[in-house]
Amino acid sequence: MCGSLLAAAGTLHQLVNRQALRRPPDAPPPVDVPVSLLVPARDEARRIAPTVRSLLAQQGLADVEILVLDDGSTDGTADVVTEVAGGDPRLRVLTGPPPPSGWLGKPHACARLADAAGGEILVFVDADVVLAPHAVAAAVAVLGGPEPLALLCPWPRQLVTGPLGRLVQPLLAWSWLTTVPLRVAERSGRPSMALGCGQFLLVDAAALARAGGWAAVRGAVLDDISLARAVRRSGGRTGVADGSGLATCRMYDSGPELRAGYRKSLWAAFGSPAGAVAVGAALALVYVLPPVAALTGSRTGAAGYAAAVAGRMLASRFVESRSGWDVAAHPLSILAVLGLLTSSFVGRARGSLRWKGRAV
Repeated sequence: MCGSLLAAAGTLHQLVNRQALRRPPDAPPPVDVPVSLLVPARDEARRIAPTVRSLLAQQGLADVEILVLDDGSTDGTADVVTEVAGGDPRLRVLTGPPPPSGWLGKPHACARLADAAGGEILVFVDADVVLAPHAVAAAVAVLGGPEPLALLCPWPRQLVTGPLGRLVQPLLAWSWLTTVPLRVAERSGRPSMALGCGQFLLVDAAALARAGGWAAVRGAVLDDISLARAVRRSGGRTGVADGSGLATCRMYDSGPELRAGYRKSLWAAFGSPAGAVAVGAALALVYVLPPVAALTGSRTGAAGYAAAVAGRMLASRFVESRSGWDVAAHPLSILAVLGLLTSSFVGRARGSLRWKGRAV
C-alpha cells in the first residue's frame, strides 16, 4: 500500500514539475554579450565532429568564440576538430596538460577552458552533445530572463543504445522530475537542493569566479552538481530548463561503457553509504514491491505499478524512445540502477574505479 501511494504521489509531482519547468523560447532574441562555447574532450574522435558542427552553426550570437580542449587524447581528437572547423577563426583547439594532484580530469579541463575564455557567458558542452542552431541563444534567454540565474542546465534529450541504455538512461531526468520540487528548489538557494547537468551548462563568468571557479570542485566526481552547489554557496541562483528541443546527447555507445560510466560516479550520488542504502531501499519499496505484489493478484500493487509506468511516460520527452518495453520495464530499470550502485561502491572500496584511463 505505502509503495503504491508513493508511486502515485511521485507521478502527480511530475505533473506539477512539468508546469514549473523553464522552457526556452523557440525564437530567442539575439545575444549581444560575448559568449564562449567550451568543449572538454578526451579521446572523442569518433563522435566529436557533429558536436563541433553544431557549435559552428549557432545562430543569434553577435560575439562568440569556440574553444575545444584536447585533454591528453590518443585517438586524434584534435585533428578531427581542426578538420571539421575548416579554418574557421572562431574556433581554437587548446592542448591540456595532465591534471595535477587533487584534480580529476574533467574539472581540470573545464578550468583550463574557463581561464582561456573571454566571454561574459560560458557555455560548457560535452563532446557527445549536438545542439540545435538556436540552442545557445535560447538558453541565454532563459539565463537572463525574468528570473535571472547565475547557472543554468538545459537538460538534453538522451539518445540511448542497447537494452541497458534503454533501461537506465531514462532515469536521469525521471529521477529529479519525480523527487525534486523545482520551484521550491530554485528559490530556496540551498546548495543541497541544486540540480546540475554538465552535458550542456551555462554559467555567468563573474558568478563562476565568485564561486571559486572549477577549482572549488576539483576533486568532485559529480562536478556539475558540485559546481551548482558552489555557485549557490556564493549567492548565485541556479536552475534547470527543458533542453529536450535544444540538445541531444549520446553518453554511451555500449552496455560496458555505460556500466563503467555509472560505476565511476554512483557511489558519490547520495552523500554517503547510509544515504545510498536509504535511497535504494526507498526505490525498491516504491517501484519494485508493487509490481511484485501485482503478480500475486494485488490490485493495489497493480495500481502502484501503473502509476510508476505513467511517470516514466511523462518523462519520456527527455529520451529517444517515447514508448515501448523500456517504459513497461520500469521495475527492471530500478533493479539495474541498484546493481550499478552496488558495483560502484564495491569498486570504490577496492580502489579500482577508472574512467578513460584515469583513476577516479
